[in-house]
Amino acid sequence: MAAHKAGNRFKAFIDSEAASALPLLGAAILALVLANSPLRDAVQQFLGAKVGYEHQGFGVYKPLLLWINDGLMAVFFLLVGLEIKREVVEGELSRPSQVALPIAGAVGGMVVPAALYAAFNWSDPVALRGWAIPAATDIAFSLGVLAALGSRVPLSLKVFLTTLAIVDDLGAILVIAVFYTSQLSVVSIVVAGLCLVVLAALNRFGVRRLAPYLLVGAVLWLAVLKSGVHATLAGVALAMFIPLKSAGEADEARPAIWLEHVLKPWSAWFIMPVFAFASAGLSLAGLSLAALAAPIPLGIMAGLFIGKQVGIVLGAGLLIALGLASMPAGGSWRSLYGVSILGGIGFTMSLFIGTLAFPDPQFESQVRLGVLAGSLLSAIVGYLILRLGPRP
Repeated sequence: MAAHKAGNRFKAFIDSEAASALPLLGAAILALVLANSPLRDAVQQFLGAKVGYEHQGFGVYKPLLLWINDGLMAVFFLLVGLEIKREVVEGELSRPSQVALPIAGAVGGMVVPAALYAAFNWSDPVALRGWAIPAATDIAFSLGVLAALGSRVPLSLKVFLTTLAIVDDLGAILVIAVFYTSQLSVVSIVVAGLCLVVLAALNRFGVRRLAPYLLVGAVLWLAVLKSGVHATLAGVALAMFIPLKSAGEADEARPAIWLEHVLKPWSAWFIMPVFAFASAGLSLAGLSLAALAAPIPLGIMAGLFIGKQVGIVLGAGLLIALGLASMPAGGSWRSLYGVSILGGIGFTMSLFIGTLAFPDPQFESQVRLGVLAGSLLSAIVGYLILRLGPRP
């Protein structure tokens, strides 16, 4: 009974993530249209307008674009943290027999694209900062493509790709924390540490109301924002302390599950589309094959389209070949390969890491070009491989 309930929750999760690809796609198309219209400058001015309040160094006064990257994305990473916590405690990531294959695929799918990007940009120390851009997988778009294929892809492979993308998100969180942290503020880090102590105490003493966690979480976000560590990590840290376990209770009565259900539609229909709109606008004026052949966009495109599929197949395939894991039920080497190609749809996570790797606007179009080209190639080729293959 418990396994059946967990299976239903996981299927609902897959369905909701797949559905969220629609507003994301719409926002990306709108951004591209406006970036190539007379309204381009107006959109840039709007995203650059400063919002907030700051007095004698206290408060936040930033361009709207940074509010999206540091504020809205922190809420998105809170949701990611809640999902990872649930999967680790009671979902697919809690069962070693089920998780070894996607973890191996995720590791290969992060290492090989990063190495491929580095190979194209090895002689340029500045360009090398983007090595993590093609290491990400966009769970919404990849599952959206799988949803369009219907029964041609067995549920086991959808679970494989979903779990792989969750592990991928965890890897992205670690990469952001370790490699994309600027100069640190000791005072802000101390304040953030005190917030974590308070959150741990709330959890330890069984506080189940969300208000105290969210209030301390807001202070934590501000402290992390001022500390030099990227503010999105505050969302992940907060998620780790919100109570999850409540034996015998309905999902709605469990604080972490309830908050996850509340945030999911906001993430799908507002946060991620707004981020896609702010980050996907690419002017096509003057673009040519020569622009795509520049080291940064070429490294990103090759990492997403070639590196991802090679890394995932090598990582997961090695376990299968050695007999340490079995092929997902109903799957084949062809379908595993097709799903691995879809892992190269980086889009939102790749664009986000790109903003951290290259804060200088001069790299903006190169990052967007590489991410959009690599993600589009992965989506089209992965779809065709799975669509033209035999039904399971």
